Amino acid sequence: MTTSPIKSPLGPAERDATGAVLQAALVDLIDLSLIAKQAHWNVVGRQFRDVHLQLDELVAAARNYTDQVAERASAIGVSPDGRVATVAETSGVPAFPDGWKKDTDVIGAIVTTLDTLIQRMRARIDATDKTDLVTQDLFIEITGKLEEAHWMWQAQLA
Repeated sequence: MTTSPIKSPLGPAERDATGAVLQAALVDLIDLSLIAKQAHWNVVGRQFRDVHLQLDELVAAARNYTDQVAERASAIGVSPDGRVATVAETSGVPAFPDGWKKDTDVIGAIVTTLDTLIQRMRARIDATDKTDLVTQDLFIEITGKLEEAHWMWQAQLA
C-alpha cells in the first residue's frame, strides 16, 4: 500500500519528520528489550537474582514503550516497522556480547546502553519540538523512565 489509510492530524512535513524519529525510537526500544532479555538469560555472579529480575523490569518497560511509540506512529499515519532486519540495520543501541556475562559486566553494559539511548531520546525530544508536541510528550515520558532506570543500574556499581 503506497498511501496511508490513516489521515494524519499533522501536515505532511510534520508527519514525515515526526514519523522518522518515532521509527528510530521504535527500533532502539525493540533492541533494548532484546538486549535486556539476552543479558537476563546469560547473567551469572553473586548479584545474579537481583540483576536477573531487574532486567525483566527493563524488558517490560521497553516493550510497553515500544507499543506506545508504534501506536503513536500509526495514529499520525506512519506505518511502524519493527521487523528484525529493520532493527538490526538501524538500531543505534550498542551491541551486547554473546555468552555468559558476569553480573557486574552486565550492569556496566546496561548502564552504557541506557546512556546511549537516553542521549538519542533527548535528541528526539528536540526534534519534535516544532513538529508534534504530543509525540514530544511521549518522548519526555520515555526519557524520564530511562533516566530513572539508568540511575538505578548505576547505583549497583557505586
